[in-house]
Amino acid sequence: MQSLQGKKIAILVEDGFEQVELTSPRQALENAGAQTDIVSPKQDQVKGWNHTNWGDTFQVDVPIERAKANNYDALLLPGGVMNPDKLRMNKQAVQFVRDFFEQKKPVASICHGPWMLVEAGVVQGRKVTSYPSLQTDLKNAGANWVDQEVVVDQGLVTSRNPNDLPAFNRKLVEEVAEGAHARQRA
Repeated sequence: MQSLQGKKIAILVEDGFEQVELTSPRQALENAGAQTDIVSPKQDQVKGWNHTNWGDTFQVDVPIERAKANNYDALLLPGGVMNPDKLRMNKQAVQFVRDFFEQKKPVASICHGPWMLVEAGVVQGRKVTSYPSLQTDLKNAGANWVDQEVVVDQGLVTSRNPNDLPAFNRKLVEEVAEGAHARQRA
C-alpha cells in the first residue's frame, strides 16, 4: 500500500451526500496515512444519505468560507443527488473545486459528484464516468463520458456508483500519492 503520510485531503459535501461515498474513500485515505477534512457550506454538521433514508451526522472540520485549495493535496467529491445539487448553487464551493484544477491537484468524484465538475467548468476534453443519468450533462460540458467502473484522466478520478468503490479507492490513493500533475489541464 502506498503511504500518504503528510497528505491532507478535503472532502467537500452538503447535506444529502451518499454516506458510503464519503466513509469508504475516507477510510482508504486515512488507512494510507492521510489526514481528511470535511469541508462544507454548513457550519457545524452535515447529514449523510444512506441509500433511501437519512444517514449519520458528520462534524464539519472547515467551513467553505475558510477553506483554501492550497491547504490540501487533493479533493474528494462524494455523490448523492441532493449533495452536488446544493453545492453547485454555492459560488464558494464551485470556486474551491476549480482551484484544485488550477493548482493541478488530484480530484476524485463519484456517482452524482461530477455535477460539481460540470458547474466548475473543468471537464472539457476529459474522459470521465459518473452515475448514468449525468452522462448527457457531462457530454454537453465537453467531456468524453464512458461507462467504466473507474476512469483516471490526468489526476481526475471518476466512478459510477457505490459498487465501484474498491476500484475508486485504489485509484484515489494512487493519484494522491503521485501528487500534482504537470500535464493536468485547468
